[in-house]
Parts: sequence; structure tokens; C-alpha cells
Amino acid sequence: MEQLIPIASKLQDVLGALGQSTALDLPQIVVVGGQSSGKSSVLEGIVGRSFLPRGHGIVTRRPLVLQLYNTAGPGADDDDDGDDDDNDGGGEYDDFDDGNNSVDDGGSRSRSTSKSKKSRSKKSRSKSRDAAARSIRERDIHGDGRENGNFGDSNVEGGSGHGNGSDSGTTAGLEWGEFLHLPGKRFTSFRDIRNEISRDTDRLVGKNKGINPTPIYLKIYSPRVLNLTLVDLPGIAKVAVGDQPEDIEEQIRTMCLQYISNPNAIILAVTCATHDIANSDALKMARTVDPNGDRTVGVLTKLDLMDPGTDASDTLHNRVIPLRRGFVGVVNRGQMDVDSDLSIRDGLRKEMKFFRTHPVYGHDRSLAGKIGTANLARNLNGMLMHHIRECLPELK
Repeated sequence: MEQLIPIASKLQDVLGALGQSTALDLPQIVVVGGQSSGKSSVLEGIVGRSFLPRGHGIVTRRPLVLQLYNTAGPGADDDDDGDDDDNDGGGEYDDFDDGNNSVDDGGSRSRSTSKSKKSRSKKSRSKSRDAAARSIRERDIHGDGRENGNFGDSNVEGGSGHGNGSDSGTTAGLEWGEFLHLPGKRFTSFRDIRNEISRDTDRLVGKNKGINPTPIYLKIYSPRVLNLTLVDLPGIAKVAVGDQPEDIEEQIRTMCLQYISNPNAIILAVTCATHDIANSDALKMARTVDPNGDRTVGVLTKLDLMDPGTDASDTLHNRVIPLRRGFVGVVNRGQMDVDSDLSIRDGLRKEMKFFRTHPVYGHDRSLAGKIGTANLARNLNGMLMHHIRECLPELK
């Protein structure tokens, strides 16, 4: 089961190299949200590193197909039996189970033997994901043995790293990025990854704030990520500013609909918790193609900025706008944190402290699996594996 996501990612590479000249709709997670909703911060939190361009207005001007590969080594993917059942991890993560947990073995084998094998298989895969999730949490809480900059790059996230993008930590050489348009070249500094995204965007779009539908394909290899494929799209804008084309809203809407209309896509609808959820641009757009909320995941950002005495527990409990796959609440780095060079690692530690000490989120045990970036990454990993199994049964 763990190999399904990398296989789907390889198929995406092939389609990207062919210029997407085929109509094959591959399972993937598509991220949509309004400008300043926190989309970029959510993605950086999942990766654990700052690698996306920052600025005002529309910063994401081309689709970014982000493929995450876990490089944890032996044991991470030691179960290759793709036709067995899978589980999203159990425990507090059961709320994100897609409900398809039974597979007919189609034979005359003993039921007890089959159940025993499936039970061992489930436990093995669950332990793998538990270990990866613990690695992410430990990275968030205790750090990873590096200074604040990625790969020793003090200019990425501040702190007292060694600069120059050189490898200087315990995982030096184990984390890198690759672009499809630069085959064979490894980027060992996230600052360089950010610069390349900006450079290749400017190459097609220019320096203005226009957009272009040609995607950028980026792979990130790390022992501290879970296998995922996400597509980051430009933030939904209402009014053209500066030298933006007058129809910028319609252009962005058309681009987003092109991706979320894929019936095999999971829609990650990012919304600020400080706004009325009923006015969410992301959920409104998702509902046009997924009216029943079957393949939409809601993400509430900026929970720490809500008015004192208020909380988003009703939304997280799926009582306000019901979604089959539910909501997850996160706290990302704010603009002040970015300006003060607060590292992603420290930001994630700050997030966990907020949830643990909050009078509602810290005491409602039923919310344990519905808050935090680490939970979001793990839930998305389980969802995507189940979704690929459903959409591409020949890969079982």
C-alpha cells in the first residue's frame, strides 16, 4: 500500500514530461484557498521547511505539483502486499478513515488465517506510519539536530546556521529537492529551491502578477515527510491590483476548477478560522464540483487569532458544514513570525504548545486527531493511499 503514492507520482512525472497531452485523471490532493488564507504555510508545515516564495498579493502564479518522498530507510515501506486492507493509523485518526476497510479475498482460504494475515499486515503498516508520524512530531518538538536554517542554510529560516546552503546537520545529504524541468540536478538548499520556483515562474509569466497554467513539478526527498502528492494553486483573488489582468479572478477560478474537477482529486480547502466559515471561498468553490463533500477536506488556519472566548470546535466536529473527510485545525507561522525569522521547527513547536494549553482544544480528547500539522500530514497520507486504491484498482 505504501508504494501506491510513489507509483502515482511517477505517472504524474510521465504526464508532465508529455505536456499533459493525455486525459488520464490521477489521484492527487489539490490545495485551494483565498489569498492570505495560509495555504503556503500549511504546505511548509507539512514539509517542515520554508521553501515557497513569499510576498504580497498573488505569490503562487503557476500550479506547483509537490511530490513528497519519505527516505526513512529500511522498515518504512517493508510491506509490499498491495491487496491487503489498510488502515489510516487507528486511534485518534479514525475520524479520517474513508470507510472502505474491507477487501474480499475472493478465495476459499480460511477466514481465520486471512484475518490473521490482515491483522499482522495492518499492524505492520500502522507501525510504519506511526514511526513516521512520531518522527515528524519529534522534529516539531525537539528539533532535528540542525540549526534553524535548512541544510545549515541560515538564510532560509534564520537562526545561527552555517549559511551558504552547505550540509551541516545530522541528516545532511538525506534531504534534497529535484525539479522535473532540471533533470539530474539536486537542490540541497531550500533557499535555492525557493529561488528556482521564482525564476522558473518569471520565465513563463514575467515579473507582473499574472498567472500561467503550466505546472512546476517539484520532488522533495526527506526522512521526515510522509509520502504525499499535493498541487498548490494560486490564491483566490477578487479584484485585480497593479498590473494584473482585469480578469484575474476568472483566470484563477478556471485554473482551480481544472484541477478540482478531476473526479479522482481530493480537495484540500484552506480557510481562515477568523472568517465566517459560511463565506469560505475555498469551500464554495469545492462545493461546485463536490456538492456532497465526499472528497473535500477542510483545513482551518489561524486558530490562534480568533477572538478571545471563541473557538472552532463546532466546525472541527463537522457540525457546521459537514464534510465526509472532516476538518483539521492548524496554527501556522504568522507574518510577524516570518519577519522575525522564526523557524518552521519553532513554529510547529509553538503550534503544539497552543493546542496543549488551550482551554478547549487541550481538554477535548475527541479533537486530538483533528488538530495539528503532524496529524494533518498523517491523515492526508492515509486518505491518499485509500483514494489511489479506490481510483486505480489495477495497482492493488
